[in-house]
Amino acid sequence: MSEIQPRQVTYCGVCSWPPEFCEFGISQQKCQQWLESSHPDLYSLLYGDAHLASKTSSLSIDQNNKIQQDIAKKQAKEQLKQEKELAKKKSSKITIKRIERNKRKHIISISGLEVFQIDSKKLAKTFASKFATGASVVKNAEKLDEILVQGDVSDEARAYIEQLLKDQQGLEDVKVEQIDEKKKKKTAEATATGGGGGGGGNDR
Repeated sequence: MSEIQPRQVTYCGVCSWPPEFCEFGISQQKCQQWLESSHPDLYSLLYGDAHLASKTSSLSIDQNNKIQQDIAKKQAKEQLKQEKELAKKKSSKITIKRIERNKRKHIISISGLEVFQIDSKKLAKTFASKFATGASVVKNAEKLDEILVQGDVSDEARAYIEQLLKDQQGLEDVKVEQIDEKKKKKTAEATATGGGGGGGGNDR
């Protein structure tokens, strides 16, 4: 008796559903593009002419037209949404603030990640491991997540975030701003002003 081999299931690299269900999601166009480039045979099976013909053979011309119009509207709506999200990301910025605690100790705070759908807790855990230091997530004055990392790792954090955005979202021109905030030092101010500054000189 031959062993039953487990079925290999392919999952979409965009929405993570099986490709058969991508048409019910909100990113169908991107899902199809991913499937066509990653699994052309499966794409042909699901979206090829033969499949389309079998699905529409029993429908009237009007029904076919309405289906195509609905698909086009849905795709246009999704594309517009993606364009708005992309424009928002490009106009936003991530701020990395280097804060001096004393002469040789610093921390950095990272804010603005929420616009880019970056998981702050996951990134803090990555930084803690990568830089062998403490990292935590707190709420800032705007009630948004902010990552605090112990140590002067501002440059390293910026490089990592820029590469992360490039690899995961294809973004290469996002503004990552670095700010250096030094601890305010108490300075002794002179209390004596030296009088009124010696008058005269214009007498004739």
